[in-house]
Amino acid sequence: MMNCKKYSPGYYLPPEMSYDWVKKDHIEKAPVWCSVDLRDGNQSLVIPMSFEQKLEFYRLLVKIGFKEIEVGFPAASDTEYDFLRALIEQNLIPEDVTVQVLTQCREHIIRKTFEAVKGAPSAIIHFYNSVSVAQREQVFRKSKEEIKKIATDGAKLVKQLAAEYEGNFRFEYSPESFTGAEPEYSLEVCNAVLDILEPSETNNVIINLPVTVEMSLPHIYASQIEYMSRNLKYREFVTLSLHPHNDRGTGVADTELALLAGADRVEGTLFGNGERTGNVDVITLAMNMYSHGVDPKLDFSDMPAISEVYEKCTGMRIHERTPYAGALVFAAFSGSHQDAIAKGMKWREEKHLEQWTTPYIPIDPTDINRTYDADVIRVNSQSGKGGIGYLLERTYGYSLPPAMREHFSYLCKGISDRGHRELKADEIYDIFRKTYFHVVTPVCEKEMKFTQRENEVEVTITFEMNGVQKTMTASGNGSIDAVSTALKALTGDDYTLQIYSEHSLQNQTSKSEAIAYIGIKAADGKMYWGAGHHTDILKSSAYALISAYNNSKKQEA
Repeated sequence: MMNCKKYSPGYYLPPEMSYDWVKKDHIEKAPVWCSVDLRDGNQSLVIPMSFEQKLEFYRLLVKIGFKEIEVGFPAASDTEYDFLRALIEQNLIPEDVTVQVLTQCREHIIRKTFEAVKGAPSAIIHFYNSVSVAQREQVFRKSKEEIKKIATDGAKLVKQLAAEYEGNFRFEYSPESFTGAEPEYSLEVCNAVLDILEPSETNNVIINLPVTVEMSLPHIYASQIEYMSRNLKYREFVTLSLHPHNDRGTGVADTELALLAGADRVEGTLFGNGERTGNVDVITLAMNMYSHGVDPKLDFSDMPAISEVYEKCTGMRIHERTPYAGALVFAAFSGSHQDAIAKGMKWREEKHLEQWTTPYIPIDPTDINRTYDADVIRVNSQSGKGGIGYLLERTYGYSLPPAMREHFSYLCKGISDRGHRELKADEIYDIFRKTYFHVVTPVCEKEMKFTQRENEVEVTITFEMNGVQKTMTASGNGSIDAVSTALKALTGDDYTLQIYSEHSLQNQTSKSEAIAYIGIKAADGKMYWGAGHHTDILKSSAYALISAYNNSKKQEA
């Protein structure tokens, strides 16, 4: 039996709860982004990245637009030490990019960190120690004063070594496991560190408040951040940073509410890769802002390429339903969804709208290098006529009459259902062509000629039926009526021409073809469909009629 009684909230409310952040309805500007993929992301992998993989990933992060990148914990392993040295010695750090290195508040680790980072054109020394009640009591078994001294001793040492070593250094302090500590105590420790580091206009200091383990609802974290933001010393010279993890699955919500509450900066990873359930997903955060009309200052315009590098370097797989990047996040299989999307897309085209308002699709997939045909309208047994019709029209230019579109959709759904699989666009096109276009059994046309009389059209048409050719001449009030009269005379069958539709189509040879669709009601009362194409609209209509008739005879067989 599960026993929920063993658990109690491990978080602490701030002494002041103002909730002013609740009055804001959206994030107005992008925060400072810091990628920790090469640290938190890398240490969470079963097989950490090699030197070459880290370098490829680093270049991806630079290309995306990250201006601050935590490149590792150089005192932890030779690979991380060597990687940092390579970035510095091979001049691989762009002028507008700052590398960040992580170190515990332990003297020998801090000293080795400075050895690794010496000569860096721009580097953030990120030092930390844990301040939570659980860590104080169970791990360190130290008092509040003793824990605070660990932080202040670390601050004194990084300040001293920054003056001794060549390089351009900034400082960042994290009260690790912030969410499990009393906010007023975290404030006391952070302010003590700030008194040592002396933030100023030329010495901006980062205070990073990590959700090392998620313990509360997101609004609690936001309130903790608001309290810290209002009470930190030197606030105008302090960058207040977030580092959320995702244990409760609310890392994105934690971050968004905390940004409303006054935070300036976010540390996270692409796709949320990190320890346990991961770090906060920067792509989701950035694209959420983008979907609200806010420039996130990160470039995700080629999401498939970013995904490819990520999976290649980390060995991780991006889930199909991962927001914005997953293979199926724009996919609509439901018939009603497909119909709404198709109508929404047509509405935008008709109204020449720049604003994105399409139902069910929060952003334009083409903004991140996804496509409508392959990513949005997907066909299986749950699909509907609207989506299948939209796919044919958008991808191949065929605009079927509504009743024919419905007939074709049931045909496709049946094939998908029996095969228990999705149908790709090229398969749908192939089914469409084979089912309706130029069906030549049992009757086919070998030659035809139209002559315009005073009030009617005369056709001379040679048919082949069951291997025998026969030439018929007939008249009608139009070309289709004339061909229909000849066909009825040849076969002895009766039917009613119910639906006729046509449009032009530009083919691959740049010639305009006429496309015709015809629906006939046969003696059995059922509708049968045919389609035809030719540069001559009269011939395309005749082909469509003959195909519809032949489909009615196939049904009988």
